[in-house]
Amino acid sequence: MRFSTQRETLLKPMQQVVGVVERRQTLPVLANLLVQVRDGRLSLTGTDLEVEMRASAAVEGAEDGETTMPARKWFDLVRALPDGVKVDVQVKGDRVVMHAGRSRYTLASLPADEFPTNDEIEVTDKIALPEGTLRSLMERTAFAMANQDVRYYLNGLLMDLRGTELRCVATDGHRMAMAETALETAVKGNRQIIIPRKGVTELLGLFDSGDDVVTIEFSSNHIRVRRGDVVFTSKLIDGRFPDYEAVIPLGADKLVQIDRDTVRNALQRAAILSNEKYRGVRLEVAPNCLRIIAHNPEQEEAFEEIEAETSVTDIAIGFNVGYLLDALGSLDETRVHLQLRDAQSSCLLRGAESQKTQHVVMPLRL
Repeated sequence: MRFSTQRETLLKPMQQVVGVVERRQTLPVLANLLVQVRDGRLSLTGTDLEVEMRASAAVEGAEDGETTMPARKWFDLVRALPDGVKVDVQVKGDRVVMHAGRSRYTLASLPADEFPTNDEIEVTDKIALPEGTLRSLMERTAFAMANQDVRYYLNGLLMDLRGTELRCVATDGHRMAMAETALETAVKGNRQIIIPRKGVTELLGLFDSGDDVVTIEFSSNHIRVRRGDVVFTSKLIDGRFPDYEAVIPLGADKLVQIDRDTVRNALQRAAILSNEKYRGVRLEVAPNCLRIIAHNPEQEEAFEEIEAETSVTDIAIGFNVGYLLDALGSLDETRVHLQLRDAQSSCLLRGAESQKTQHVVMPLRL
């Protein structure tokens, strides 16, 4: 195997796949990238057995073949090379020699047949949508995923496919985030899949906010995303996601309409003096105003009063300020609705003009 290319041409696919490779591995080959050259194209693949990322690029002076190379060492070397230098890579026995200008580097390799890949998955459904749309859905919901929860099905992002509608949902048991968009082509029946946290992180790093169309393929236990020269594959979490629609509070008829930036800034200031452990703030709704109050064990207090359109005369309820800030940060409308029922019930937070994104936050007893 041999190929030559400019440093920048090689660095781009390396940056796209190297994040998948874990620093600590149970199998030595998982610390490597699979390097394949076929028909004048270089393909690089990284995996941790759960998530796989493959990227390709056209190269010169190619001789077909394959091997594996230490991912981090190779990436760090190429990244540290000067701009514009030409890189020549050649396999010699169980070593790989890389020439760059007047420099030479020799790296250990492992046989390519030891590298595990997910080449074939049995596709049952396929959708296509702009990458900016998919990135926006994930950004507006992924922050609510659980982290290392014993309820393993919460440690991921739900994709709920319903005909011509796609919903992304995440919850950690204390809050829930849901965002939806329309699909141009309907899927067969309804389908729910849970993408693991690491897969969500890699996809968010891969997508831009543009209109380029990405293709998403689903099998019984995998998801595959194709974007240009990059193919992402991930195992799905095998579990049943909670009935998230049952979490949306019914009868939350006490409405507070408020400027998003104003309440966000007030919460950020109040958070400074909140209890560091519980991060609780008290919201008091009165006619045409919202009061935000925070205390801490040092007997310090923050008090904010801001204008709001309210349909309730008097209600007081506590929340984790971080959860409220996360939800407000994912909305992009100028005005937001805070819908309440009573001091013991969850609140519903959404944009004033759209229900495409909804957040549910459980109350906190202060």
